Amino acid sequence: MKAGVVVFPGSNCDHDCYHVLKHLCGVDTSFIWHKDTDVSGYDLIVLPGGFSYGDYLRCGAIASKSPVMDAVCEYADKGGFLIGICNGFQVLTEAGLLPGALLKNRSLKFICKYVYLRVENNFTPFTNLYSIGEIVKIPIAHMEGNYFIDEDGLAKLKKNSQIVFKYCDEFGEITNDSNPNGSVENIAGIINKKGNVLGMMPHPERAAESILGSKDGLYLFKSVIDFIKEG
Repeated sequence: MKAGVVVFPGSNCDHDCYHVLKHLCGVDTSFIWHKDTDVSGYDLIVLPGGFSYGDYLRCGAIASKSPVMDAVCEYADKGGFLIGICNGFQVLTEAGLLPGALLKNRSLKFICKYVYLRVENNFTPFTNLYSIGEIVKIPIAHMEGNYFIDEDGLAKLKKNSQIVFKYCDEFGEITNDSNPNGSVENIAGIINKKGNVLGMMPHPERAAESILGSKDGLYLFKSVIDFIKEG
């Protein structure tokens, strides 16, 4: 199995993702430069967090038009497994690989802290090692993490069980106070209809070792790795 982490100018979580995949999960992992045009040799690709191209114009907008994204979109269309974390989630929505958009936090402030998430769907390649309703502790670090989608789009997400994570309190309750950024219905992560593309604002790679305060995020990577290997 081989994993790749895409590096855009301004990415700053690429080495974190690389570390988790290679050193904690034991997967052959390499970096994919934003000018590369062939990603056919990978079983899993991660679009990491950061500020790609300085987040000029709109977060993720310029990165979505970079050369590598044509190949990434083709890879995803063919069923390749793809994870977009924070800025990577923003890139996925800008590229049309996931529905909706990420807006500025309702506080209009950058937020960096641990939050609680409730697992809404564990029947995905990315969440099969979690339990439905499980509460996980994973940090966020974003300015534009406010997930928005219109009513029709939200209805489709619900119908197709595409909502994977929701912000909650430590008891698993979905409340306005536990929503850090104003996301529609506390949505923190979604998958595409086919189920091979995941986008989430929280950073599982920053919660993959106990020394970091939580290793809840590690099981997201292990879930998809096991799923691919058992394939």
